Amino acid sequence: MTSVQLSPAPDSWMTVCDEARLTPGRGLAALLPDGRQAAVFRDRAGRAYAIDNRDPFTGAQVLSRGLIGTAGGRPYVASPLLKQRFDLETGRCLDDDEVAVAVYPVRTV
Repeated sequence: MTSVQLSPAPDSWMTVCDEARLTPGRGLAALLPDGRQAAVFRDRAGRAYAIDNRDPFTGAQVLSRGLIGTAGGRPYVASPLLKQRFDLETGRCLDDDEVAVAVYPVRTV
């Protein structure tokens, strides 16, 4: 069985779910040990990503429910509330250069 892990802190890995639970193009939320949430995604090419689940524009924990797409070859998730797009590799908001969300390293084991 293959599982998806993310690193909420340096040199620390936690199992999030079985890889089979990650549906390409859809996200899931994971509770981190410190109480924060991560939004975990797998794109249609099979790459996994994890970013903070908190939408910085509204404060709601909803990014895991956003839509995945690409812009200029960069993978992003669009917030389901106000539709701002966040780069899944860098966390940078594609619609406001002054806003970003945390990004977490992801691996499958």
